[in-house]
Amino acid sequence: MFFSKNNLTIYYEKYGNKKNTILILPGWGNTRKTFNDIINYFKKNYTIYIIDYPNFGKSMNITKDLTIYDYALLIKDFIYELNINNPIIICHSFGGRITSLLSGKYQIKIKKIIMIDVAGIKRRKKLKVLIKEKTYKLLKVLINLLPKNKRYFYRKKLLNIFGSIDYKNISNSMRKTFQNIINEDLKTYYKKITINTLIIWGDKDFDTPLKDAYYLEKNIKNSNLIIYKNAKHFSYLDYPYLTNIIIESFIKEK
Repeated sequence: MFFSKNNLTIYYEKYGNKKNTILILPGWGNTRKTFNDIINYFKKNYTIYIIDYPNFGKSMNITKDLTIYDYALLIKDFIYELNINNPIIICHSFGGRITSLLSGKYQIKIKKIIMIDVAGIKRRKKLKVLIKEKTYKLLKVLINLLPKNKRYFYRKKLLNIFGSIDYKNISNSMRKTFQNIINEDLKTYYKKITINTLIIWGDKDFDTPLKDAYYLEKNIKNSNLIIYKNAKHFSYLDYPYLTNIIIESFIKEK
């Protein structure tokens, strides 16, 4: 199924038809299918919605640059226009950025939140990271001095050396959007969340480090943190059965 608003069209899937609703906000990229185990576990007792973001999966490809606020407003409209009342939100990585705005900025009525290795906590960059970025920018300038027929080859080589996994896996048209998103610090909105929140994290997550989990637990009222040993950024895939049991217990807890 598709939902359109403000010249943006997203693909979504709906499972079940029960009173209580779960809205799943996946991470960046085409990661909707990584939630199949959670969907299959909960679909008998809940109505479940899960989406593909613009330019990923089955959603519409766009060329204009977006910000995290564009994504959050799109999901806000999706919730209102589909009459998704008081949902339980399960969010992973990039989905946490959206959730921080839905709850902390736009005050959407949400029953409970489950955050899994979420993103949006911007910290001061270490010296080696700053040096790497400066080197990359300098080399990009120097490449422009080469003959035109050699620039593409060296730009691609430079990207392979310096680019992050997420940055490498997106089209050129999405790279400005990606930069807009990662440069936005959302700590202020996370601090404004007062809804009961469960935080699940992998202790070997190098994309969103464990110190971010401790920060969220400290600053989100009514939150609890569960750490998975030897789990990485997709910690719910490292411990699928345990994740389902923990989420179910948290949802049912009054």
